[in-house]
Amino acid sequence: MELPRLNIPSSHLRTEMREGIIKVYDPLRQKWVPLTPEEHVRQQFTAWMQSAFHYPPALMANEIGIEVNGTRKRCDTVVFDRTGAPMMIVEFKAPEVKISQQTFDQIVRYNLTLRARLLVVSNGVNHYCCVVDYQNNSYRFLPQIPDFRDIVNPDSFTG
Repeated sequence: MELPRLNIPSSHLRTEMREGIIKVYDPLRQKWVPLTPEEHVRQQFTAWMQSAFHYPPALMANEIGIEVNGTRKRCDTVVFDRTGAPMMIVEFKAPEVKISQQTFDQIVRYNLTLRARLLVVSNGVNHYCCVVDYQNNSYRFLPQIPDFRDIVNPDSFTG
């Protein structure tokens, strides 16, 4: 399987052929999963978050089940603060999928349940991060993903 080139540093992924399918080991889920283009983005992006932006793997989780308007959904990745509250939702798409308003609508629906401060969308080529201001019922885009060390104290982080 030829995986597309991404706009993030490449990390080594543990892969192997299982039952005729290329699988990748997801260290956050601690299991082998099919290596789809979207999964490739997820694995490379979460590794980048850990190495470049200091997000602790112990506070990150992949494929988190939530309920939105009575329907079960799965968030691609959620980052929690040290109290266990969701602080960031990350939605991934395959590199060939254009980031659209629908993508942002999807992550905003998830955030109705989780109420995270940061929302990130990436297809591995384009990445968008916004901070939600609940007091003013608004949001604004950030120039890049913030370092975990800068947002660990939610009261002082303004984005």
